[in-house]
Amino acid sequence: MLIPKSGILAGMTHRIMPAFRRVAATLALSSAFTVAPAALAAEAERQPVIMRHVDLVDFSGEVPARLHDGTVVVSDGAITYAGPAEGAPTISGAREIDGSGLTAIPGLTDMHVHVWDEAELGAYMAHGVTTVRNMSGMPFHLDLQKRIEAGEVDGPRLITTGPILNSEGANAQINHQLVETAEAARKAVAGQADAGFTRLKVYSNLKRAPYEALLEEAHRRGLKITGHTPEGVRLEGMPYERPFTIVFDEILDDGFETIEHVESILWHALGDKLDDTKAREVAKKIAASGTPVTPTLLAHHNLLMMARTHGSYATRPGTEMLNPVTQATEKGYIDFWSKQEAADHEGKDAWLGRFTEMLEEEGVTLVTGSDSGIFSNVPGASLQEELVLMRHGGMSAFDVLKASTANVAKVLGEQGKSGCLSEGCRADIVLLGCDPLEAIACTAHVRGVLQAGRWYGPEELAALQASAAKPDAQRTIQNLTEGMAAQGTPLDPAALGL
Repeated sequence: MLIPKSGILAGMTHRIMPAFRRVAATLALSSAFTVAPAALAAEAERQPVIMRHVDLVDFSGEVPARLHDGTVVVSDGAITYAGPAEGAPTISGAREIDGSGLTAIPGLTDMHVHVWDEAELGAYMAHGVTTVRNMSGMPFHLDLQKRIEAGEVDGPRLITTGPILNSEGANAQINHQLVETAEAARKAVAGQADAGFTRLKVYSNLKRAPYEALLEEAHRRGLKITGHTPEGVRLEGMPYERPFTIVFDEILDDGFETIEHVESILWHALGDKLDDTKAREVAKKIAASGTPVTPTLLAHHNLLMMARTHGSYATRPGTEMLNPVTQATEKGYIDFWSKQEAADHEGKDAWLGRFTEMLEEEGVTLVTGSDSGIFSNVPGASLQEELVLMRHGGMSAFDVLKASTANVAKVLGEQGKSGCLSEGCRADIVLLGCDPLEAIACTAHVRGVLQAGRWYGPEELAALQASAAKPDAQRTIQNLTEGMAAQGTPLDPAALGL
């Protein structure tokens, strides 16, 4: 049986409310929010940039496109030239960046994150992640999108789903927007669309009637669908003795933007059986449907690490970036996995990596996602760890990097406009201290970032990383309170100790 791991507030209200109170008391929060520093790149807004003597590597084709000692020119947030130095135009007033000894690649994308507070955005930037897709939306995410685009907040481009849509069941969580009927599902979709969300995230316990209704309503409104594949009502004996109410194959022509988690595919499509032959058949079906997949190998791997370290992994360096509110509310999961026998989960961890390679071999479009923001996955650094896991699973470094750049552009309908290093591409560029095609771990050696044409050098990136270690718990609680009220499941602020 799968244990829910994605998202905050997993569990029942009687456990969550005391957790919020403990956070408020422990941190001695005041009613005033921490004042965020002014955007570091504000003065450089739309300033032209010329990057010289840099090695360029693009992943848009069937093989890497390389250029040694190249020049990149950026203006108004877009690349206007990328090529040999002798052909580069001259622009007065441009910021000059010496890329000698560095490698430029398109900005990386994390297609599965959970953003709880704007402070953590800096950690993504510091790790070369220039676009994220948030997978549990609240009203503050829509506001944050606008502020990032306006240059008022330093952070990656933010794409977001609305609140998670689910039905009662084994994987239902308190922050989910639960819909039990077709009428309720249509109303929920309309509400999310009217609020400004362009994507819906569906979850595994969705019953057939509400799922089919929300799918119809979403298609009518032009909304994208992503998330876990709905299984319907989970009856006794599922999936080991009888199939799910909604079988996996039914989902494949429903037009998902992406299916999330290879672990969920293992559960829903393979009945949790590590069967290579059947897995290959499933991979072929997914490929034939044209449905992209976000593997999120790190989601399971870090649970294994929690077991291996008897829980000390929850306080490893970098976890200061994790939100204190989510850490308090998900303490039960940390305790649970700390007591697990690591040997019981090693085989599954390795198999999920092989299955991801199998999906790639069969032609499934893969995109990278880390499930960062959950209790074990650190913003920014988790994406780099995900890349390493995909490489260890058997994928080539090129295919892994393509999954984080050009494949994302394909899924988002932005081919030739993002995830690339050529004229007309969005100016999201990462400067690395080594060649990631030679060693995928090189993606951790970030020396500079251009995000929508705004330049962040080593000092700015260090400042963003430092700011990410100071999440605002009070602001997080308000984000959650407003979000749950907006979806019709309000929390009582008095019960939160505010």
